[in-house]
Amino acid sequence: MYSAHIDKETINKLPLDEFKGEVVIVNAIEHVPNAVDYLSRQTVVGVDTESRPSFVRGVHYPTALVQIATTQRCYLFQINRIGMPEELAGFFANPEIMKIGLAFNDDLHGLQRQHEFTPQNCHDIQKIVNDYGIFELGLQKIYAIVFGRKISKNQQLTNWDTATLTTEQARYASTDAWATLRIWLELRKATPLSKRKVTQMKAAEKEAMIRHQQETMAKKQAENDNHLSQEK
Repeated sequence: MYSAHIDKETINKLPLDEFKGEVVIVNAIEHVPNAVDYLSRQTVVGVDTESRPSFVRGVHYPTALVQIATTQRCYLFQINRIGMPEELAGFFANPEIMKIGLAFNDDLHGLQRQHEFTPQNCHDIQKIVNDYGIFELGLQKIYAIVFGRKISKNQQLTNWDTATLTTEQARYASTDAWATLRIWLELRKATPLSKRKVTQMKAAEKEAMIRHQQETMAKKQAENDNHLSQEK
């Protein structure tokens, strides 16, 4: 059975993992059909998107990059340069191809703002991992729990609106889409826990959290009482 949680300190000690397959950057509209044709021959792919990071509350930038990965190849569509092509919108609406993402609704809504389509056969890792007793939501933590290795998040806050991606950006972006796919494929090999077991685990976790909060409050109250008695 997988661990329910993992902390940052543990993750930092794990060996690094990254996508080592072929990375294809699609930055011209004439390259889109061949890319989508290849992806349309797959049964399942991993998907992620990137946007220019915002450091101001309430300010959001359009999706700049769409990553779609198989186990061997990852296409990076720079939609900040080519827009959201009809072929790519059609790919996300294709019910015959399973698309796997994380916090997928956010990614899909960002793409739909640029080209209208109805997502088909799109699945979110966050809605699946609970069935295997994993209660984390972040990609890095889920990947670490499933594989005992870490993926880098060093490029997360770089400028994704750039016209030319760096080697580090391209590898990071590919790794995120590939990692999502790997998690899905690995979990399919495992047996999901019963709903009763998952409910029991969540209840036990909630009780432990409440107990910890009560103990913390009691400790603070005792410290305050001690401080007041010393002042008297």
